[in-house]
Amino acid sequence: MVESRGDESSGTPVGRRVVLGMLGLGAAGVAAGPHLQRVVEAVTSRDPTGLSDLVPGGGGFRYYSVVASVPGRTAADYELRIDGLVDRPATLRLADLEALPQTRIVHDVQCVTGWRVPATPFEGVRLSLLLERAGVRDGAAAVRFSCFDGAYSESLTLDQARRDDVLVALRMQDRPLGHAHGGPVRLYVAPMYFYKSAKWLSGITVTPEVRPGYWERLGYDVDAWVGRSNGRDDAPTG
Repeated sequence: MVESRGDESSGTPVGRRVVLGMLGLGAAGVAAGPHLQRVVEAVTSRDPTGLSDLVPGGGGFRYYSVVASVPGRTAADYELRIDGLVDRPATLRLADLEALPQTRIVHDVQCVTGWRVPATPFEGVRLSLLLERAGVRDGAAAVRFSCFDGAYSESLTLDQARRDDVLVALRMQDRPLGHAHGGPVRLYVAPMYFYKSAKWLSGITVTPEVRPGYWERLGYDVDAWVGRSNGRDDAPTG
């Protein structure tokens, strides 16, 4: 996934590829996962120049990518499909989501690699409301999330998906979600490590079982409660 802190222009795919190519990180940063991230953080935490903000591990939100680039979506062409074990499949546009009741959550954001951004506001539609409107069928036990980057996916159990602190988010830091933050719509799972909060959300599919997401197929925990998974002991988000 790709995250930015503040200025979204610093997170554009072209600029990021150039910087990563210069520093020889590139795809190795994704392949090495948390271990390389901790090495980079050890360097950037002592960087007095500020230049490390241009690479993964540069403070605030960090940059991760599982694809080379992601096409943008606007209000004119964005669609969110809700299907699977539901009575009323639907395709929602951005305006449809904006017209539904909005919930604002202020929580710390915690990455499984160790960095944290405190008191980050997210606003959007509770996932539980969308599931209720769709009508979950008997036999359903989980929800799978797909993304329009064409690669990323995530899953939650049905009980987890129905929590009040799980949003289909349209806003972050009190402004519309920009592309670098996963906009125009992303998942936000407040009490779990941030890889569960899938960006560029395009599909919500109710399933009979949990289907491990992108990073989980590479060894990350399916249940990603902050402080209780992936061998970490971070304080719970709050």
